[in-house]
Amino acid sequence: MLTILPLEPANPHHVEGLVALFDASSCPCYCRYWHFSGDKNAWLERCYVNAGRNEAELRQAIAAHSDEASGLVACSGEKLLGWIKIAPSRSMRKFYEQRYYRGLPVLQGRPAEGVFAVGCLLVHPEHRGRRVAHALIHESVSFAKLRGAAVLEAFPRRTEGRVSDEEHWMGPEPAFLAAGFTAVSPEGPYPVYRREL
Repeated sequence: MLTILPLEPANPHHVEGLVALFDASSCPCYCRYWHFSGDKNAWLERCYVNAGRNEAELRQAIAAHSDEASGLVACSGEKLLGWIKIAPSRSMRKFYEQRYYRGLPVLQGRPAEGVFAVGCLLVHPEHRGRRVAHALIHESVSFAKLRGAAVLEAFPRRTEGRVSDEEHWMGPEPAFLAAGFTAVSPEGPYPVYRREL
């Protein structure tokens, strides 16, 4: 059974709650990695020396209703318990250019229009293990469809043995299966899941 929580499209009203969620999770990226143009070293410097810039960019993206801050939040009163980024694939080009996905046949030759992707998922440390992630993933299907998506793609990480909460930052694989996603590239640690809408 899914956790019953108010789930809402992220909007400027949620910005302080989102920032607090990232802070509570000791996550200095503020969901900016897929939109950062520098190399790995520049990103590490940004996160651990100048994380305030990531926060400022998140605030700006939300205020502008940008695709870079498109997604759902799980709320409990004024507190945000979780966040899932659901964005058009055209705004996530850096993700698709990663070596794990760049040459995959299932991602080649399809039109980008109407394709959305799950970019990340974060649950407040105090509320993990309560199926908040499952609720966010389940509702992501309706959210993407309302935004005009024909296809929603997801890229959960797969590791051997127990996976820590922090390693679920692309969403837990069982939650995508429960929400009707199909593995279109099921092999190895970087599977690709897809839900036709």
